[in-house]
Amino acid sequence: MSLAEETEMTAAEIDAFLGRHETGVLALADADTPYAIPISYGYDNAETVFYMRLVSTPESEKRQFLASSPRARLVVYEEDDAGRTYRSVVAVGALEEIAPEELTVEHIEQYGAAKRPLFEIWGQSKQDLNIKLYEFEPTELSGRYTEIDRGGTDE
Repeated sequence: MSLAEETEMTAAEIDAFLGRHETGVLALADADTPYAIPISYGYDNAETVFYMRLVSTPESEKRQFLASSPRARLVVYEEDDAGRTYRSVVAVGALEEIAPEELTVEHIEQYGAAKRPLFEIWGQSKQDLNIKLYEFEPTELSGRYTEIDRGGTDE
């Protein structure tokens, strides 16, 4: 029988974890309908703010959900190769679109430092894509570290 021990991550551990990752799952909800997508992000640990460049097509669900200004949940996680330890961070809050005319030097530095989104494979030409910049400052941020003792010995 496996036993799992869960430990809350400290703020410093959460910042380090988010800083070494660049992808997660962004979940949005509109009324009773959920929507979740893999995304790439940049993270400013001094301000506890995520920066995202989200791309959508005119008829996409993503564009519909983003237009409704939904509350959002970002989940970033990892599992070791042996499946014995898991780490996850959950951020909850609202996405804020940054209009081009509102971009500051600080915004440009953050988006410039963020890694290029990994999830950008499109069958349509770029002129049909809607590319918007978002800032996500969570109102809730928590992290958890889980270690599983599977018992027995390693072979």
